[in-house]
Amino acid sequence: MTSLTKCILAVITTDDSKFAGGAPLFTCESVEEMEFVAANLEAILDGIAHRLQENVYIIVKH
Repeated sequence: MTSLTKCILAVITTDDSKFAGGAPLFTCESVEEMEFVAANLEAILDGIAHRLQENVYIIVKH
């Protein structure tokens, strides 16, 4: 089994116009939904959520 390290696992945003390719992109309707999705993906993917901007989270594996 291969393990991922040092990579972006997901991008969560309310504005997908700034992002393309590379990692799965989750577009949310509100900031509240974005925070909920980020928290759940953090646990599911065993990664760490980082808020980059007011409307952007990334989930990374260190």
